[in-house]
Amino acid sequence: MIITTGFDPIPEIVLRAQSLAERTGTEYAPRGKFSMTKLVEHYRDEEILVVLQEAVRLITPDMPLMEFHPSMGFVRAKRIIRGEVDPMLEAAGMVPGDSVLDCTAGLGGDSLLFAVHGGGNSVVTALESSLPLYALLFEGMSHYISGQKKVNEALRRVHVVHSDHLAYLQAQPDKSVDIVYFDPMFRVPLTNSAAISPLRQFANAAALSPESVAEAVRVARKTVLLKEKALSGEFSRLGFTELLRASAKTSYGVISIDN
Repeated sequence: MIITTGFDPIPEIVLRAQSLAERTGTEYAPRGKFSMTKLVEHYRDEEILVVLQEAVRLITPDMPLMEFHPSMGFVRAKRIIRGEVDPMLEAAGMVPGDSVLDCTAGLGGDSLLFAVHGGGNSVVTALESSLPLYALLFEGMSHYISGQKKVNEALRRVHVVHSDHLAYLQAQPDKSVDIVYFDPMFRVPLTNSAAISPLRQFANAAALSPESVAEAVRVARKTVLLKEKALSGEFSRLGFTELLRASAKTSYGVISIDN
């Protein structure tokens, strides 16, 4: 992966792109007058992350570009701010101030909701094992402007980490976080949405392992939460109690931790 900017970037954007390249151990490529095609040819790398003043984009061959955006997470976040109930937060039993480890961050929509509901005293950590997705998520969470102050503040509070979730969990002390959350990529997608389809090429397609769940149970103080397709066999395979919702295509599975 290489990291670049748009044409004629202001100095602040150059510094952001250079800083992100350093953080991710990738190469910063000055844009100059290069088209994307010419950048690929020159650097011999087909994955390009573009830092712009008001956006960050991940471009790969033969796929729609991915741009960081909270998407439905923004809609749900506004509902939470209005005091409405969110099924994920309800299933997790989360209260303001709880800490959350999101083991499968993706584009960060669920991490955002945890941060909005958790408030300023909550610590939300979002793990992403794919380096391109991590770079997109880190830059987006750090700089995206939504037009909603509380959403912007929540985005900045999410601690984005590039890590495999099993390795990260194994390094954590017992009962060190209130809620551990898994939203693995479904084996068979529910939709062919423009937002999810490009994500699948980067996301870890492996099934969630019992070892990861066991580590999550060790690390969690309150709840381990799994999102899956409704009536999925993954819930019983991994020891979760499924919370079915009327007419919903997805369910949340819960393991409650006895203290």
